Amino acid sequence: QVQLVESGGGLVQAGGSLRLSCAASGRTFSDYAMGWFRQAPGKEREFVAQISWRGTRTYYADSLKGRFTISRDNAKNTVYLQMNSLKSEDTAVYYCAATRVPGLRTTDYDYWGKGTQVTVSS
Repeated sequence: QVQLVESGGGLVQAGGSLRLSCAASGRTFSDYAMGWFRQAPGKEREFVAQISWRGTRTYYADSLKGRFTISRDNAKNTVYLQMNSLKSEDTAVYYCAATRVPGLRTTDYDYWGKGTQVTVSS
């Protein structure tokens, strides 16, 4: 089992920045690729970003490239999502997830956190 706890969400004005963190515990963190997803009210959960086991490869949703950056610190068992130039449409609950086999679909991930709310005011 892997337990994931997100933090760092909150209310921010459009154009601002937030840094989300996801702390992992349980099994060896570096055995898992990590992903961030988000879910806005009334919408399906969507892929945001993914990072490989050692952090050497990253992948982003096309619409978010250049604004969001995923990173990880395996010594701290933590994955981060730096979000810049935030827009009202970025408002959502953000979830981190862990997988042994990297993918872009929610079904590719084995473990999920409970999420952290990000609200961007215009």
